[in-house]
Amino acid sequence: MVEALDQAAANWGVKVLRYEIKDLTPPKEILHAMQAQITAEREKRAVIAASEGTKQQAINIAVGQREAAIAQSEGVKQSEINTAQGQAQAILAIAEANAKAIRQVAEAIASPGGMNAVNLKVAEQYVAAFGNLAKTNNTLIVPSNLADLGTLVTAATTMFKAQG
Repeated sequence: MVEALDQAAANWGVKVLRYEIKDLTPPKEILHAMQAQITAEREKRAVIAASEGTKQQAINIAVGQREAAIAQSEGVKQSEINTAQGQAQAILAIAEANAKAIRQVAEAIASPGGMNAVNLKVAEQYVAAFGNLAKTNNTLIVPSNLADLGTLVTAATTMFKAQG
């Protein structure tokens, strides 16, 4: 445009360096079409921004739920490990206590008078069990040699000696 004006004005001795439009008034239809295009572009960008926000929100929620589930399962896992370790230690402690008790009983039986103490304990338990049996049941089973309690205790201690 500048070149065309410069060539046209050269005969008059004028040099055109620049061309500037000060006021442009397009027809109303074109103005309306331009406004509609600008509005559509803005709405498009707003819809895209809203959908990106919704997408990012869904991603953040899913990631948060995943991390919460992982943290919860790790907590449950650690709790179960701690419980299992505690139960294992309790079982070992009980087993060690039982072993110690058995060793002490064996040492007591092997000591002088130990077998007499075993005989007394067996007799006491027999009498207590027989007494409880009489209290709890209407039917009572009586051994044929009930009168000979000493023989029964001797028989029990003989069996005990044979296994020892």
